[in-house]
Amino acid sequence: MARVAFILLCHKNPAAIIQQAEQLTAAGDYIAIHFDASASAQDFREIEAALAGNENVAFAKRRVKCGWGEWSLVQATLHAVEAAVSAFPRATHFYMVSGDCMPIKSAKFAHDLLDANDVDYIESHDFFDSNWIKTGFREERLVYRHFFNERTQKRRFYTALELQKRFKMTRKIPEDLQIMIGSQWWCLRRQTIEAILEFAYARRDVMRFFRTTWIPDETFFQTLVRHLVPAREIENRTLTFLMFTDYGMPVTFYNDHYELLLGQGSLFARKISPEAEDLRGRLGTLYASDRTDFVISDEGRSLFQFLTGRGRVGRRFAPRLWENETTLGRSRELMIIACKKWHVAKRLVAAIQHHTNVPALEYLFNEDETPLPDLGGIETSLQKRGRHRRALMRLLFDHFDSDRLVICLDTSSLDLITDFYTDRATVRLLEIECGFDDDYLIGHAMRVGLAGPQTSEATFARLLPTIRHDMVYEREAIRDAQFVNASRIKETATADENASALAQFLSVSPDVARTLADTPHLFVD
Repeated sequence: MARVAFILLCHKNPAAIIQQAEQLTAAGDYIAIHFDASASAQDFREIEAALAGNENVAFAKRRVKCGWGEWSLVQATLHAVEAAVSAFPRATHFYMVSGDCMPIKSAKFAHDLLDANDVDYIESHDFFDSNWIKTGFREERLVYRHFFNERTQKRRFYTALELQKRFKMTRKIPEDLQIMIGSQWWCLRRQTIEAILEFAYARRDVMRFFRTTWIPDETFFQTLVRHLVPAREIENRTLTFLMFTDYGMPVTFYNDHYELLLGQGSLFARKISPEAEDLRGRLGTLYASDRTDFVISDEGRSLFQFLTGRGRVGRRFAPRLWENETTLGRSRELMIIACKKWHVAKRLVAAIQHHTNVPALEYLFNEDETPLPDLGGIETSLQKRGRHRRALMRLLFDHFDSDRLVICLDTSSLDLITDFYTDRATVRLLEIECGFDDDYLIGHAMRVGLAGPQTSEATFARLLPTIRHDMVYEREAIRDAQFVNASRIKETATADENASALAQFLSVSPDVARTLADTPHLFVD
């Protein structure tokens, strides 16, 4: 059976560390602790004294002063790993955690998962070809030597870097290594850890290279595992659930996040607030239990993105100059159908295509799979369509050889509607007002990744009112904008009332409008 040796790097809060160590060893697992040498000596003595009688606890024989982005973090990890390998011969896996990490599954569940999958869990992507690094240095991390800490010795750090750039003092990456990058929160098998230690002792050149690499804790283990272990024995993910804000800071979890955390497909979560004493206690008790009936919904990241995105009104980036200075054409007429229920708008589009000669397209700015003609590549992705939206529309008008065009937009696309209304072309809007029952809202939540087949009823009970409110908010925002040439058809209106609105929107005869209003099953879910 799997037995885990946790590798804990910490530097504060001795009471929480003691509690964490006791909770993680209560189910028969182990923990090796490296307490930062620059932290309080009294705190370290307190931790040592409290855990002295626990045979499943070991301490790194050497302690180093750790700094963010420095080799010292990797060195501290290696010291703790060496202590764990020596002290715990029965440990089958080694799991990297911090003082802010807590289990979100039971030890039995974790052991069963590790027993069932003979792989190493580590996030590792190609350093140069992936987009794992979002901002900041990339090649500079590797090809230049970094002797100073960017946070505490900023002037020295950048002076040394600029001097190396000026005099072209670059260095070569070890030729037999493919540099990889990823999260530092890994879980590796014993044979992999032993191979890494053996490699580190034998390859002093590699150790010298990483000692002066910037942020090596994101590259050292990630690179060596890929170098030493067959790809089929690596699962490219971390078993620790963590999220980041738009500002690159870890999201902190509190007492009311217990159910959310248990629903994620991970074994641990980071970062648990030090003040969340109830959450820490409950998660510690959970790890020592035999519970295995976890319902995995994995909606945490999409829920966070959804909820933090609410309230953002307007664009995040200004329109490009070339977009401001182009137009669809004064003589052209763009007709926009705005509807939250996509299948309703698509049925109306199909009827328009059948009963009129007006070209009509579905959700080309919301749905990747919308059928579009070959327009030279601008149509190939949602990102390109949105970035070059006016150019795309001009090409579509030209392709269909028509001065009239119908498109569909989700009601959340207020920025697109507003942008098109600033054009010199004539723009018309038809809003389709539909009802939203719970079944539809649940389906919508699943389609957009806010929930999954295993999401609990309690989660839906909290989520559905928020989604319903957002849909109403989008509808009201469109009406508050007071667009000219705007019409509306309703699920609750009569066919005559809807026909009048359709005739105004499409400039068609009453008979054609009535035929469109009578489209079979138009509002049926």
